[in-house]
Amino acid sequence: MKSALTKFAFGLVQLLSRMPLAVHYFLSDWLLFPLVFYIIRYRRKLVVRQLTDSFPEKNAEEIRQIARNFYHFFCDYVVETIKLETMSNDEIQRRLKFEGIEEMHQQLDKDGLQFCFAYLGHYCNWEWMASFPLWLHSPWVGAQIYHPLHNKEADEHFLREREKFGGRCIPMKQTLRHIITAKKQGEHLVIGFIADQEPKSQALHHWTQFLNRQTAFLVGSERIARQVGAAFYYIRVTRPQRGYYRAEVLPMNIPFDKMDEFAVVDKYASMLEEQIREQPELWLWTHNRWKHSYEQWVSQHQ
Repeated sequence: MKSALTKFAFGLVQLLSRMPLAVHYFLSDWLLFPLVFYIIRYRRKLVVRQLTDSFPEKNAEEIRQIARNFYHFFCDYVVETIKLETMSNDEIQRRLKFEGIEEMHQQLDKDGLQFCFAYLGHYCNWEWMASFPLWLHSPWVGAQIYHPLHNKEADEHFLREREKFGGRCIPMKQTLRHIITAKKQGEHLVIGFIADQEPKSQALHHWTQFLNRQTAFLVGSERIARQVGAAFYYIRVTRPQRGYYRAEVLPMNIPFDKMDEFAVVDKYASMLEEQIREQPELWLWTHNRWKHSYEQWVSQHQ
C-alpha cells in the first residue's frame, strides 16, 4: 500500500509539473499558502521563535511580517520544485543564471586543482541548484552531497530529479570514499555542500557565532578538503523576481598555508548570515536549526 501511494503521489507530481509556472504560482497564493499558514499552521511557533531569537532588534510586528513572507516563499519553493520535474535544460538556465563560472574555471586551472568545494545554504530554491553542472566546462563534473531517504521509491525519484542536469549525487556517509576514488581516477569535481543543517548530537564539534547565538556546524567537508587540497567557493543566490534566481560563484579566499582550523566553516557562516540578514524570508526557518544549544553542549563536555 505504501509503495502504491508513493507511486501515485509522484505520478500526480509529474502531471502537475506540466502546468505553466504561472499556474503553479496561482496555486501557491490561493491554495497552498492559506492551507499551510492558516489551517495547518505548519511549524509557525518554531519559525516565530527562531526569527525572534535571530533578530532581537526587530519588534513583534516585523517578526510576524517576515514569517508571513517566509511562508509565501516556502509555498513558492514547493511549487517550483514540482515544476522542476519537467523543466528542460533551456528553461532552467533561463530562470537560474550562474555568474563567476568563467573566473572560477580560470582560477582552478591556474592553481592546477582537482577539487572545488562549493558551499551554499537552504536559501532561495536549493533544489534548482542541481542545474549547476550545465554551466561547467570539461573536464569538470558537478556533484552534490545528499542524505538518502528511507523510502526507496522517494529516494529514487529525488535522485533522478537531482541528476537530470548531469550532476552526481553522493550519499553523505560515502563522501570521503567517493572523493578518494575520484582523486585516484583523475576526475575533476565541483562538489556542492548545503552545509547549514543542524548536525546530529554526536557530530557537534565546532560552534561559531551565527544569527545572534553560538551555532553548531558540520565540519566534515573542511577536513576532507584539507586531505585533497580543494578550493573553496560560496554560491550566493538571490531572487531578483518571482520565478528567477541569480547565483554568484564567489571565491572564499582562504589559502591552506594560512588557514586556521575551521576557518572555512567560520567564513561560510559569516557569508550566509550576511545574505540571510538582507532577505531573511528566503531562508528555511521551518528547520529546527537550534535543537541543541551551546550551553547544553558545554555542560555535557565539562
